[in-house]
Amino acid sequence: MTLLPVLILGARSDIGLAVAHRFAAAGHPIQLAARAPETLEADRADLALRHGVAVTLHTFDVLDTASHPGFVADLGTLPQIAVCAVGLMGDQAGSEADPAAAALVLRSNFEGPAAILGLLANRFEARGSGTIVGISSVAGNRGRATNYVYGSAKAGFTAWLSGLRNRLAKKGVNVLTVLPGFVATRMTAGLDLPAKLTAQPTEVAEAVFRAVTAGRSVIYVRPIWALIMTIIRNIPEPLFKRMKL
Repeated sequence: MTLLPVLILGARSDIGLAVAHRFAAAGHPIQLAARAPETLEADRADLALRHGVAVTLHTFDVLDTASHPGFVADLGTLPQIAVCAVGLMGDQAGSEADPAAAALVLRSNFEGPAAILGLLANRFEARGSGTIVGISSVAGNRGRATNYVYGSAKAGFTAWLSGLRNRLAKKGVNVLTVLPGFVATRMTAGLDLPAKLTAQPTEVAEAVFRAVTAGRSVIYVRPIWALIMTIIRNIPEPLFKRMKL
């Protein structure tokens, strides 16, 4: 059986590249999409040589939503699986002080990903098959003072993925929401992350691969995060307002 490509949006990210390697190891051709994709040539060559699959590079800017229809058209082969690993944590203090900085975080984590995945979802629906994978965040489970701009964008993205999944449930298209928790990446470099709660990009990639294969809908990469976020969501508001989380 000929496998259709796996499209990685945000392919320069540590999670995006790890997911690309996991699916390539299973024989899937890979489409790497990012701004300045020529900087991914070494990664393209490594994927192709290591796993013996076709790997192509594609120019993609998540913020340039007007370019998204042309991007999809230029892919050539419509992927079977589209993974959105685009994300921008930003700085909470900076977002509070600068509306433009806040808007960049919101657009990078919600508006842009929703726009491109919506286009791909329509194409998948017309074909009657495919899987959409959105890398969201546990930060979207409840707004917290330390990261509510980023968290609110991820909350919107999680809700959007849920609605899309509901819409496409009987159309042959699955939508997977991934909630990684802490991940050791360049985006979190410098943060004091608890080792027992922090996954590696390869761990996220394995969880995504297994969830796609099983047709799952929502996954926490480490199950402990489901318990943690259930507790946080259920803290009474008067108490929650006195806490710093």
